[in-house]
Amino acid sequence: MTSPLEEICTEVLKRITPSGSEREQVLSLAKRLVEKVREEAKEKGVETEIRVEGSVAKNTWLRDAPEIDVFMRVPTTMPREAFGTVCLQIAKKATEGYKQIERFAEHPYLEAIVNNVWVNVVPCYRVKRGEWISATDRTPFHTDYVKPLLDEQMGGEVRLLKRFMKGVGVYGAEIKVGGFSGYLCELLVLNYGSFVEVLRSAVDWKERTIIDYERHYEGREEIKKVFEEPFVMVDPVDKGRNVAAAVRKERLNEFVAASRAFLKAPDLKFFYPREVEALEVTELVNRINARGSATVFISFEGVPAVPDVLWGQLYKSQRSLRKLIWQHDFTVLRDHVWSNEKTLNIFIFEVENRFIPNMRRHLGPPLRKKVECENFLRKHVGADSTVSGPRVDEGRWVVDVKRKHTDVVNLLKEKLGDGGRRDGVAELVSKAVADSLEVMVNDEALKLYYANPEFAKFLTEYLEGKPRWLT
Repeated sequence: MTSPLEEICTEVLKRITPSGSEREQVLSLAKRLVEKVREEAKEKGVETEIRVEGSVAKNTWLRDAPEIDVFMRVPTTMPREAFGTVCLQIAKKATEGYKQIERFAEHPYLEAIVNNVWVNVVPCYRVKRGEWISATDRTPFHTDYVKPLLDEQMGGEVRLLKRFMKGVGVYGAEIKVGGFSGYLCELLVLNYGSFVEVLRSAVDWKERTIIDYERHYEGREEIKKVFEEPFVMVDPVDKGRNVAAAVRKERLNEFVAASRAFLKAPDLKFFYPREVEALEVTELVNRINARGSATVFISFEGVPAVPDVLWGQLYKSQRSLRKLIWQHDFTVLRDHVWSNEKTLNIFIFEVENRFIPNMRRHLGPPLRKKVECENFLRKHVGADSTVSGPRVDEGRWVVDVKRKHTDVVNLLKEKLGDGGRRDGVAELVSKAVADSLEVMVNDEALKLYYANPEFAKFLTEYLEGKPRWLT
């Protein structure tokens, strides 16, 4: 008799495993793309070895999300300037007639949608192991390492882990997500033996977890100094690289929490969460008002950058604005960022109160510090900023001083009026903010809600405030 956990895994595996004909179609398309890239490279006079890498090469791709990675391995003599530009031209020519999206990691590469299949055409250098020039040079070595170790059954375990991670929102090493890459999923399954064992192990992952599958550092304490991240998977083909470096702490924690919940009560919702339905406007306003806080929305128009650059700039700006708000004595309860990656970006900062008192209590030095006390009194006695005091309170000088900003909305409008560069807003975001800033609070954001269905779903989920697998 099978357990509920086994039944769920069997059902999911049926859904995510490609059929023989589907595999044949994807491999046939991959072969045609390889030939097309080879032809265009030859036309450009570029000597290159064309290979299919990633999940298609290793047979770990999900049935509903095939993604073909075509790598162009060029000689190390090609200059870095040409490496991005010339290879990008070849990729564009090879996928001409299809939707193309220029991406950027360490260098540009091309994403295209060919016959409803996502295709990445990526350049890398043809190097010897360990002599890396660009970040993508390791990928062919990853494929060659993993492929012989994953049979059909183990490939299914990887698929289960990927689908689970997608379902709970932690899959993808891109900056927007900050989660687990496909290669990391493959290594986790190799290390622990199965999807379920990965989850069982994750339940007990410590504050700092280090996995060294190839035992590069066996018995050597130096590994703790080589890697600083909270979660480490030593790359089997490069002992100095952490495959899990992109995994942000919150994604790691979310995976641990979801693993515990799934093992306790297995359910399909972990793999296929319910669709979010945007709240009716009346219910939305009721929920915002019921919180009693002030939810501030900072909106601005599109930033001319590829997604990885855009999200890097958005997250940097978010951190700076959070710090700015805290520095002016407003208590930030939660904050988030949303973008459609084209025309609209929105920061959300929920603060305990929109308005705070006109004065704040400022602690001075203890009475035992004579010189510091004299300086403190010289600064605050009779000063325009002094509302009350200085006075002695519990053995130290204290003064009540005027606040410059008592309204968080006005604070943000003033600081962001010129783009906010001086307060840490990232350069490209700053330009967009300076040109198109709007600051709204609570139900003033309804126009954004009406006009943007995806943002409406995002805000609904934000207000619900819990993962979709937690019911």
